[in-house]
Amino acid sequence: MYANNREQLRRMYCEAWRKCRAGESLQPLERQIARVVQDHPEYQSMLEAPEAAMAAEFFPEQGAVNPFLHMGMHLAIRDQVATDRPPGVRAAFERLASRLDPLEAEHVMMECLGQALWEAQRRGGAPDEVAYLECLRQAALPGPSGKSCRSAG
Repeated sequence: MYANNREQLRRMYCEAWRKCRAGESLQPLERQIARVVQDHPEYQSMLEAPEAAMAAEFFPEQGAVNPFLHMGMHLAIRDQVATDRPPGVRAAFERLASRLDPLEAEHVMMECLGQALWEAQRRGGAPDEVAYLECLRQAALPGPSGKSCRSAG
């Protein structure tokens, strides 16, 4: 994301959204951010109050979703699909998107990505691409046999 700290990252989201709403020219990354924000109207008012967004805390143990993490994961998934990295991720998205709304397909993929990142952090290493792709494969199975990443493996 090219941001060195939490405040810079959050400001980048707020500024991209401000510029989008004002009809100003956007850099490519800002355009990507604006598209994700457009897909999440529940986060728009927060981004329209930058100082509050800078100070906000999101505690998972209290059931809070960090909107910046959520939107960042969308950006990561979209980048993975666009570049097909790891190889096979685009096909997994296409399978999911053939039966789900594309945004919901991304949400399913985010479960797998989150699991892969959590496991990598726990191990102190890089994400296991094979396990990630297997999670995506399981998630893309049609009907009740398709597993969520929480139940895969």
